[in-house]
Amino acid sequence: MIRIKKILYPTDFSSYSNQAYFHALGLAETYGASLIIVYVYSPSPGEPAAARARWRSQLEQIRPSNPKISVTHVLLDGDPATEIVRHAAEAGVDVIAIGTHGHNVVDKPNMGSVAEKVMRDAPCSVLVVKLPRGKRPLSEKTVREPAEAV
Repeated sequence: MIRIKKILYPTDFSSYSNQAYFHALGLAETYGASLIIVYVYSPSPGEPAAARARWRSQLEQIRPSNPKISVTHVLLDGDPATEIVRHAAEAGVDVIAIGTHGHNVVDKPNMGSVAEKVMRDAPCSVLVVKLPRGKRPLSEKTVREPAEAV
C-alpha cells in the first residue's frame, strides 16, 4: 500500500505550477496528507529588498479550501531545484508534485529544467504535471466543479 503523509508542492506562481497544485490537493485529500508549499526566492540583480516580502505574502495566500488539509508555507533562498530537493529530504517528504512547461532551456520538447533536476535528484517520488500540447491551464473552478450533463 502506498503511504503518503507529506506532499511538497513547489510553486513559481505560473499557470503550469498551478496545475500541479490541483494534483497535490487531490493527493492530500485522498491520503489525509499534509501539504508543504514552497517558493524558492532567487533575486535578480538589482531587485529591491522588499521583493522577498512580496513573494512571502503571495506564497502565504495559497491555501486549500479544505480546512482538513494541514498546510505549511516555506520560503527558501537559492537555486530552485537544489533547494526543493534539499527541503524534501530534510522534511521527510513522501512525494513532490511539480509543474513543468514541457520545454527545456533551449526550447526543445522536454521536461522543464527545474522539474527535470528535481526528478533526477529527489529523495522521494515526483509527480510531474504537464499540460497536453495545445491545452490551456485549468482554473480552480473547472477542477472543483463537475461538468454538467448536456
